[in-house]
Amino acid sequence: MKMQNKLARHLGLAAIAVVTGTAATHATVITWNLNMVVPNNIDGLYVNVETGGTGATGGAIAGWDINPYGASTTTMSWFNATGSGMVQGLGQGGTTSATASLSVGSLVGAASVFGNTASSPTAGGWMLNSVNYFGFKFLNAAGQVRYGYGSMTMGATMGVRTLNFVAFEDNGGGISVPAPSAIALLGLAGLAGRRRRD
Repeated sequence: MKMQNKLARHLGLAAIAVVTGTAATHATVITWNLNMVVPNNIDGLYVNVETGGTGATGGAIAGWDINPYGASTTTMSWFNATGSGMVQGLGQGGTTSATASLSVGSLVGAASVFGNTASSPTAGGWMLNSVNYFGFKFLNAAGQVRYGYGSMTMGATMGVRTLNFVAFEDNGGGISVPAPSAIALLGLAGLAGRRRRD
């Protein structure tokens, strides 16, 4: 077995926690590295989580699932397609329930609370000048619920943001946010697309 494959297998098993019961033996985590600026306007960025496609309008990207948007410098809004939603909660130091900035180890799954409330440093615990993680659910092309998480870098205000990536677990199980160092190592191991869990 090549060293890269050994490293990929080890990191894939150790860094990505997938909770699916007996089906976990054949789950695949699919990651799309997007590195897209989310415009500070009413349209924002539309994302089809399953395909990794993005567009400036809903009509430009078929089957879109999540849409971070807004022209504010203090909050960022979220619009979700039917069946989709963002994980709601206090996040990292938030004061009210909103789209949460998730801590490492947070599980996104059936027990999570989903909605589309705006995110902010005070409400959902989002951190400025930092990388934040969010969780979501969506319906795949077959109409099945899937769970995932993503990374967004915020600038000096909530109006300055870059969507780094989205990742989801492809058989309906929950998925945990791994440590940033594990994400970076997975990228170095060439795991930017699909990672099969044995």
